[in-house]
Amino acid sequence: MKFRVSSGELVKGLAAVAGAVPSKATLPILEMVLIESENGRLRLCATDLEVSIIEFVDAEIEKEGAVAVPARRLLETLRQLPDIPVLFETDDRSMVKFKTDKGTYKLAGEKAADYPSIPDLGEGMQIKAPRASLLRAIAKTSFAVSGDDLRPAMMGVYFQIGKEESKIVATDGHRLVRLVKHDIVAANAVNFIVPEKALNLVMKAMHHDQCEMTVGRDHARFLSGNTSVITRLINETYPNYESVIPRENDKEMKVSRDQMLATVKRVSIFSSSATKQVRLSLKAGELQISAEDLDMSSEAKESIACEYDAPDMEIGFNARYLTDVLSNIDDPEVVFEFSTPNRAGIVRPSMQEDQEDMLMLVMPVMLNTYS
Repeated sequence: MKFRVSSGELVKGLAAVAGAVPSKATLPILEMVLIESENGRLRLCATDLEVSIIEFVDAEIEKEGAVAVPARRLLETLRQLPDIPVLFETDDRSMVKFKTDKGTYKLAGEKAADYPSIPDLGEGMQIKAPRASLLRAIAKTSFAVSGDDLRPAMMGVYFQIGKEESKIVATDGHRLVRLVKHDIVAANAVNFIVPEKALNLVMKAMHHDQCEMTVGRDHARFLSGNTSVITRLINETYPNYESVIPRENDKEMKVSRDQMLATVKRVSIFSSSATKQVRLSLKAGELQISAEDLDMSSEAKESIACEYDAPDMEIGFNARYLTDVLSNIDDPEVVFEFSTPNRAGIVRPSMQEDQEDMLMLVMPVMLNTYS
C-alpha cells in the first residue's frame, strides 16, 4: 500500500475515529485503526466491538491496499507535525513507514485481514433527521440514562420512530425524559435502544447538516457527511414508561427556571449527604425551598415567587435529579404539574420548541418530619 496525504487531514480523520479505540483493549488489535484505500480515498475504521466509527479522508492513492496501524501513536506523531504532505508505504510484513520533508518514521502494523469486521447495514431501515434536531434529542435525554447493569434496557436511549412523529425516551427510574419530535420520521415504525456511549460518540462525530440513521436487527448506523458511527443495539424490552406518567395533575406551578435552579443549588448544600433531599412548600404565589442535615446541624430555607393558586402542598425531591431536569430545559420559565406528594412531578418548558414536545418527570422522595 502506498499513498500521500495531508497530515492535517489525516489527523482530523484519526481524531474522528479515536473515540472507538478502547483505552484498555482485551485484544491488542483493537488498539489499531484500519486504514484502507477505497474509491480513491482512505477509509479509516476503529472499533471496540460494540461501537465502530468510519471516516473517509481524501488522499493520493499510488498503490491500493490496507493495513492496521497503532492508533494513538500515529495520531500523537502526526499532531506534532505542521500541515504538510506525508508519504505512507507498507511492506508485506505490515511494517508502516511514513516520510515527510523532516524525517522518516516506522510503525509495526497488523494485517488488515486480522482486523474485526465492521457490521454492514445495507438492508436496514433508513431514517432521515436534521442534524440539529437529532443532536438536541440526544443531549436532552441522555443525562437520564441509567448506569445500572442489572437494568440493561435503561442503559440506553429508547427511540420509537413513527411515520408522523417519534418519541425519544430515557429514564433511570428516578427521572424520565420523553421528547416527541415531529421532524424525525420514517416510512415504517421501528423501535430500538441505543447505548449511551454510542450516542456520546454520535454527538462528537456529526458535523454535516443532514444525518441519516440506518437500523438493522442488531445494529444502527448514524451517517453524517464522511463519518459513520455504527453501534450494537441493546436488544432488551424497554419498560412501559407511559405507565409512570401521572395523567390527572390538578396542581400547576409556573416559576423562573434560572431562579429556581440557583435556589435549589444553594439550598441543597445544606441537605443530607445521604439523601440530598430538598423540600418544596407551595402556597399561593410563593415557593419555599428548604433542606436540613440533622447530622451536621445545618439547614437552609429560601422563598421565591411563582404562579400557583392550588391548595398548599409539600413535596420532596432529590436535589441532584431536580437540578439535572432544570438544567436541561432551555425556556426561561418552567411549569410543574403535581397531583399528590407521593406521585411524580411533571416538568415542562412553558413554551415548547418548534417540532417538539418535551416532558420531564422526577420521582418524589419521602419527606423527613422536621418542621
